[in-house]
Amino acid sequence: MLNTADILNQLAGRQRNFSLSRELYSDEGVYHADLENIWYREWLFAIPSCDIPKTGNHATLQIGQYPVVIVRGGDGEIRAFHNVCRHRGQRLCPKQNGTSPKLVCPYHQWTYDLDGKLLFARDMGPDFDASKYSLKPVHCRTGGGMVFICLADNPPDFDQLGSYLRDYVGASDLSNAKVAFTSTIVEKGNWKLVIENNRECYHCGGSHPSLCRTYSDNPLMTVMEGPNAASSEILSHWSRCDEAGLPARFVNEPGMQWRLARVPLLNNAESFTMSTKAAVNRRMGTIPWNDAGSLMFYHFPSSWHHFLPDHAIVFRLLPISPTETEVTSKWLVHKDAVEGVDYDLQKLTEVWLATNDEDRRVVEENQRGILSPAYEPGPYSPSQEEGVIHFVDWYVRRMMDRLSPRPAMAAE
Repeated sequence: MLNTADILNQLAGRQRNFSLSRELYSDEGVYHADLENIWYREWLFAIPSCDIPKTGNHATLQIGQYPVVIVRGGDGEIRAFHNVCRHRGQRLCPKQNGTSPKLVCPYHQWTYDLDGKLLFARDMGPDFDASKYSLKPVHCRTGGGMVFICLADNPPDFDQLGSYLRDYVGASDLSNAKVAFTSTIVEKGNWKLVIENNRECYHCGGSHPSLCRTYSDNPLMTVMEGPNAASSEILSHWSRCDEAGLPARFVNEPGMQWRLARVPLLNNAESFTMSTKAAVNRRMGTIPWNDAGSLMFYHFPSSWHHFLPDHAIVFRLLPISPTETEVTSKWLVHKDAVEGVDYDLQKLTEVWLATNDEDRRVVEENQRGILSPAYEPGPYSPSQEEGVIHFVDWYVRRMMDRLSPRPAMAAE
């Protein structure tokens, strides 16, 4: 198991624009360092706000060692807490989703209000002060109907991203959406391999026949350098969106931790369907045309998303072990869309269910190969795998910055 010095040596010694070392994709010590320095310190996409639309709705997730519960309060606010009772540590909410007017520990029935205050603790004696035993909060922010959480005591800035999400994702109006379907799978591969696979379409033509009916594997369709620097087809699409007041042009965090851009689908396709037509009769939000393309949003380390005129698909990954990653996908439609009337669930989900399973197989074979002592890092394609390079560079910068020893303060 690598220690901090070992990990720093591996990061410092990696060859630029090459894949990472075997240990960085598989070692137990690296996995725990990733949790401590990435997953416990960054903003993470958790759920769409429409996953918990009503008072008392809650959703749970597990981030490394931390179980977290996200709940909508009576005031409409969404809050997050450590999903741990302040009595003897029982998980308050064991299921992925639920509804309750209060949060009640199933062990000894300690009862918390939806804002985290302890309301009831039986037989604790006359000197017991309930105000000292509220649930421990987790930082929680919402932008464009997307809920993010951060486990750090002092989280990074969220305001810039939140502002762009309000403008860009706001066009889909997730406050008036609902979750039509949820899929959770476990990929037997390191979380970094899952993201690397997502950040390129070099593999798409050979792996994703359903997706490639509507999504181009031409790197010029996803490589952009700024709001006025992209392929002619994308620039034309952005001009059309500008005229309709639909935010579409490329925006990003300078270190490429996140980016947003709306891109056209192949041959004026309307949605990710086998027919290439819209899967849902009722459009979301204020998107003006069926062929408005996909607003693509990714955010390291935890998510990527597609926002289409007729539906949205949000993807969240969470690391489980050095070689296991949970991937959760949610399909969102207009809240008034009726299954069997406005959409057929199979037609809505079949392309990405197939694509997710194809990606799972790719990632698992990638991990099996990397576990071989014969593996050595190989070069990325500068044109086809630019997105992978962005991610790996971001990861290496973050880890080296946070693992490197700080200089000692001089004595006064």
